Amino acid sequence: MALHSPKHSDAIIFLSNDSSLGKLKPQKRLQLVFRAIYFVTFLTKKKIGRNTLILSQLLRNPSVVIDIESINDHKEEELFHGINKEALAKLVREKDFNGLLQFGGVLQIIEILGSDQKSGLRLNENELEKRKETFGSNIYPKPPAKTFLSFVLEAFKDTTIIILLVCAVFSLGFGIKQHGPKEGWYDGGSIIVAVVLVLAVSSISNFKQSRQFMKLSDESKDIKVEVVRDGRRQEVSIFEIVVGDVVCLKIGDHIAADGLFLDGHSLQVDESSMTGESDHVQINKTQNPFLVCGTKVMDGYGHMLVTSVGTNNAWGQMMSNITDDKNEQTPLQQRLNKLTKYIGNVGLLMAFLVLVTLLIRYFTGHSEYDNSRREFIGSKTKAGDIMNSLVRMIAAAVTIIVVAIPEGLPLAVTLTLAYSMRRMMLDHAMVRKLSACETMGSATTICTDKTGTLTLHKMQVTEFWLGTDMIMTTSQIAPEVLEMLQEAAGLNTTGEVYMTPSGPPEISGGPTEKAILSWAMTNLLVNFNELNREHRILHVEVFNSQKKRSGVLVLKNSTGKVHTHWKGAAEIILAMCSTYYVKGGIIAPIDHEERKELELKIKYMASKSLRCIAFACKESNAKNQILEETELTLLGLVGLKDPCRPGIKEAVESCRAAGVSIKMITGDNVFTAKSIALECGILQPAEDLNIAVIEGPTFRNYSQEERMKIVERICVMARSSPFDKLLMVECLKQKGHVVAVTGDGTNDAPALKAADVGLSMGIQGTEVAKESSDIVILDDNFNTVVTVLKWGRCVYNNIQKFIQFQLTVNVAALVINFVAAASSGEVPLTAVQLLWVNLIMDTLGALALATERPSSELMNKKPVGRTEPLITAVMWRNIIAQALYQVTVLLILQFKGSAIFHVNKKVKDTLIFNTFVFCQVFNEFHARKLEKKNIFHGILKNRLFIGIVGMTILLQVIMVEFLRKFADTERLDWRQWAVCMGISSLSWPIGWIMKCIPVSNK
Repeated sequence: MALHSPKHSDAIIFLSNDSSLGKLKPQKRLQLVFRAIYFVTFLTKKKIGRNTLILSQLLRNPSVVIDIESINDHKEEELFHGINKEALAKLVREKDFNGLLQFGGVLQIIEILGSDQKSGLRLNENELEKRKETFGSNIYPKPPAKTFLSFVLEAFKDTTIIILLVCAVFSLGFGIKQHGPKEGWYDGGSIIVAVVLVLAVSSISNFKQSRQFMKLSDESKDIKVEVVRDGRRQEVSIFEIVVGDVVCLKIGDHIAADGLFLDGHSLQVDESSMTGESDHVQINKTQNPFLVCGTKVMDGYGHMLVTSVGTNNAWGQMMSNITDDKNEQTPLQQRLNKLTKYIGNVGLLMAFLVLVTLLIRYFTGHSEYDNSRREFIGSKTKAGDIMNSLVRMIAAAVTIIVVAIPEGLPLAVTLTLAYSMRRMMLDHAMVRKLSACETMGSATTICTDKTGTLTLHKMQVTEFWLGTDMIMTTSQIAPEVLEMLQEAAGLNTTGEVYMTPSGPPEISGGPTEKAILSWAMTNLLVNFNELNREHRILHVEVFNSQKKRSGVLVLKNSTGKVHTHWKGAAEIILAMCSTYYVKGGIIAPIDHEERKELELKIKYMASKSLRCIAFACKESNAKNQILEETELTLLGLVGLKDPCRPGIKEAVESCRAAGVSIKMITGDNVFTAKSIALECGILQPAEDLNIAVIEGPTFRNYSQEERMKIVERICVMARSSPFDKLLMVECLKQKGHVVAVTGDGTNDAPALKAADVGLSMGIQGTEVAKESSDIVILDDNFNTVVTVLKWGRCVYNNIQKFIQFQLTVNVAALVINFVAAASSGEVPLTAVQLLWVNLIMDTLGALALATERPSSELMNKKPVGRTEPLITAVMWRNIIAQALYQVTVLLILQFKGSAIFHVNKKVKDTLIFNTFVFCQVFNEFHARKLEKKNIFHGILKNRLFIGIVGMTILLQVIMVEFLRKFADTERLDWRQWAVCMGISSLSWPIGWIMKCIPVSNK
């Protein structure tokens, strides 16, 4: 009986006798029948009545067989219409092992999904899209992002803005009543327009930065995974995984979809993200083949069949309800919020004093109109006029608060962080945590890996030693030794070799694995297809950073012999050996002299910056299924060269000049570590190597007091474990250092989390390491770490520049308005004018100063300590000098301006406003360089700064010359413009003179 494609309207049933089925017991035949029915139901989703009909025929004729081969012969897209993806997803989600058996086991599900255990999916674009349509994509819908309107509403929540708008509405009402609709709307309408403009600029800026952060967040989630497609390993985006894919798993990987275990060894996963249980779960075929999305591989390696993606699994459903809007505040932002609050309180006090002064002057009859007529004449003054005057005074006081509160500080931080994050992405560094940007600028110590960070991570076998003899060609090796070496190199590996039909073979795996496999193929002449066919792997012990070795138990099919093979760090493997192979194939004992000789060979290779790997073997008993670790025979030693990265010495030197110490922490032996450290410049030839170089176990066995004494003097730690790395980070932090750590392995996660800034590697780094880090170095290059250090310092420096610029404006505006109000009862700068200045310093000033790129001079300073004040003595010197000059000049204009320039009050007030704005424009140049006298150095490189200064001047011309009613100004002639520019430009020589005055660092 055969059931044809579920797309047919009726199932066609054929009765046939099958001799092979007839030989089975009736019970076995019924089991096969029920399993077949289950699959027919699963594939077709037809009504149960039809299956009952089939069952009744089967019971009447036990020799009937259901031929479902014809179903599998149909195209994949035809089958997909019948697959119950919910049942498939539920199977893994609920870890239903009995349900899996009813489905026919993992192998049957592979067949149903049109995949293959060894070669994976064979896909073209159409088939890929078909699978996405049927089973969904490996993405989950994100909660909607904050809209522009929400940012506008957020800006409206500012109390001072609300008060100002209320005042503007009252001013509008009373103005229209007093002067009529044609001219009465100017004061109130101008304030409303200015407030709306400030709100619009603030909302647009915050909205754009929010979108920028979201984009960077999406990029950080787009991780690459290895899948088997078309018979070979390929790297694809996590979002491109489809149901039926065979995914390669190794230590440190995040499991990107729900799936079933196909094959592998010692696979353990951390399911705490889903279950809350901290114990690692063993994955195997017989008891627990279920792999759940969102969990992490903690040990072993293997392959997984993807069964559900995206929102069809529990992780996707959970993540679709989580928003990325963490409202994360960096330490610098928190410090700035305190500063903002303090300055705001000072502004509030000043505004209150101004309001009280104006009220007293008004009600005591000291306030006068332009024609010298008193504003308040007791009961003769109309209630409407009193209210209008009160609204005007309150609006002036509120405007002072608006100007006093440095709302631009948080905006400047946001702009700086957003800009630096975007630029750092172009410089191959992806920021995962905002605070890391600024913390990196304070780093005093960088603990770095060697392999792949200081070196190119492009391993190549350059030497092979058989015993104490260097081997140049395979003809020098005895056949039996060559066979054992082929087994050792070709089978004890997590890498793979894919023999392409045309072109060179494709080798996948880690750099060390790839180098050894390449050497095995070219030098040992290994035929990998034949090697895998002739041998069966019985047991595997996966390489980890603690044991620094990997092992495999291998059965040779033709002879039945079982061998244990070990591969790992040369001195560790040598310690496990009691005999070794010599060139002629004879096994010789390793006595004291021979061991010393072999150790010298290892040191010799290490002194040439070679990583030394040893192979050892032993004939074993297949029944034990354990890897023996003693009395092994040394097969040989290989030396792998990993060249230092170009420019690494210069990068280390720049860190030294910047007061940042570099410590290299590596698993290699002490001789290799010394050689690389000297080559990179981390070690200086004149240094005492007995103190500067230490081994992990030695450091670990010291007492806490001893560790604290020497930790700052250590430059290289060899033979270190992840625990040693963590211990060093903790000691350095206790000594008061700001520590940055690089790492790429799962075991580096504790050190990355403990460090002030964790830097994971984007290429070789595991997903667990990346998740534990603050910044991902996308090109695994130490030069990029130095670039991140520059950017960190640049962020901090840019914020300081903006603080200096803004506080100068705050101090000047507050003092001028307070003194003028107290002495004459008038504020020279109107609400609209102060709002315009606020707009300049908040937004345009932040843009101009927050987008300065890092310069080389940043690396000539010592790092900023943890307790360094945000506003330094140098900044206070610059702020006081510029604010004092501005206040002096503007008060002279306020009290003597009309007499000096022979102009009326309206023109005098315009001169004050214009001069005040241009003072800020010229002061912006000073803020670019906090200490340098040459404020124009490198200015042409920052086109944005030049553009913003030009835009500010243009807008000021428009305000004064064309928006007179709006800004309450009068047109100025060219002489008056020249006077304003001349007075403002004097801030440059004053600033230069002030920078000649030395300032204490304390």
